[in-house]
Amino acid sequence: MDYILKPFSQEDIAEALRKVDELKNFFQQKAAPDLTDLLAKLMPPSGKTTFLVFQHQKYRTINIEDIALFYIKYDATWILCFDKQQYPISQSLDQIAQSVSQQQFYRLNRQNLVNFKAIKEVEPYFLRKLLVKLAIETPEKLLVNKEKSHNFLSWMEER
Repeated sequence: MDYILKPFSQEDIAEALRKVDELKNFFQQKAAPDLTDLLAKLMPPSGKTTFLVFQHQKYRTINIEDIALFYIKYDATWILCFDKQQYPISQSLDQIAQSVSQQQFYRLNRQNLVNFKAIKEVEPYFLRKLLVKLAIETPEKLLVNKEKSHNFLSWMEER
């Protein structure tokens, strides 16, 4: 706020204390800042809401709420919807995982990214892995390795 250097006088100290009082009064007169806008800016985006797919020589958008699972099959990424429709998509699973809401989707392993709403039940599997069963049939078993199982169960519990 201010420096008091030697040799100093009584006026120098009085001036420094006056500056302290001005600063104190300034902050007391100001209303508390509205932090909601600041927090909204700091919060990560909620994620994509649609994905563009190409099927039968036409482009179509799929709402994120309709998607049960993103998975990899034969080095291609696929969407599996709740209505059991499957669509290839040009993005990698890494790109998709970064663009969707972390609250809604979880990366089970290198091949699968699952929607929380699609999970029917989870049961223990061999070697302390977890078997995730969805409300719809999946092309393969969905397994969570033992290293990620605690993190996955914590994610499930946070809902």
